[in-house]
Amino acid sequence: MKAAVIESVGKAVVTEVPDPTPGPRDVVVEVAACGLCGTDLHILQGEFAPTLPVVPGHEFAGVVVGLGRDVREVSVGDRVAVDPSLYCYECRYCRSGHNNLCERWAAIGVTTAGGAAQYAVAPVANCVRLPDHVRTEDAALIEPLSCAVRGYDVLNSRLGSHVLIYGSGTMGLMMLELAKRTGAASVDVVDLNADRLATARKLGVSGAGADADELDRPQGWDVVIDATGNAGAIQDGLERVAKAGTFLQFGVADYATRVSIDPYRIYNQEITITGSMAVLHSYERAAELFAGGVLDPDVFISDRLPLDAYPQALDQFASGVGRKIVVVP
Repeated sequence: MKAAVIESVGKAVVTEVPDPTPGPRDVVVEVAACGLCGTDLHILQGEFAPTLPVVPGHEFAGVVVGLGRDVREVSVGDRVAVDPSLYCYECRYCRSGHNNLCERWAAIGVTTAGGAAQYAVAPVANCVRLPDHVRTEDAALIEPLSCAVRGYDVLNSRLGSHVLIYGSGTMGLMMLELAKRTGAASVDVVDLNADRLATARKLGVSGAGADADELDRPQGWDVVIDATGNAGAIQDGLERVAKAGTFLQFGVADYATRVSIDPYRIYNQEITITGSMAVLHSYERAAELFAGGVLDPDVFISDRLPLDAYPQALDQFASGVGRKIVVVP
């Protein structure tokens, strides 16, 4: 079959690889669409994936075309979205309910072959059937949405909060949509990309600008979310948190990224700094929200490119052009 492969640091190609073989409790999915993510760029940089080469793609959906011998829960022809998370269920973090922090953490498309291919293998337990009205080629959005749902689980934010989001790419816009539905009094967005800010305005924001100083909240925001992973945005965001407020590190920064904190201010103003790592008990809820129309796929997906263009799609994504880019095998 044809697949994208990150062969080595900085090198992605599209080539022929062996067809996947399911284990007893696995299914084979014919991929309808696979989304690109910042994690894919980190893998390209030699981060996250323990070994290369690897077939990337942890955001995907498709049609079941093969079953392991012990699979009864789905049938050939079922349309499914796939949670890429792979946990050991044995370590202290899994046993305490923090599976996303598993000591042997793994994920389809990160540590094992993923959905940037014609076919992908997944445990049947990771497959969520799609209702008839959801287009299979749109359901690649469920995985990033599940990460955003996890982010709001961590925030446990109060009704009436004033929210500031750094970044209006796919993840920032998803956080915007969830903020609107979790009782925020206002939601502001900061981004240097004018086109992306225009999309944020289209979705409905209280304020948007290239700098938080353009927004009218000198006392700060109750909730500040970084969805960029950029050191400058993170540093600025930390300084915009109001008293008793919370800063959520949601964007994925490079390993070497460093910022400064003011310990006295954190103590004196009771500021919370927290993080959100991937998916945790949130994939099925994200699928329900997606089926309920929480996101408009035609707004969120800006580009649908053929699998053969995967290296070019990575370049486009890295340049910040567009929103969610998906490849279609």
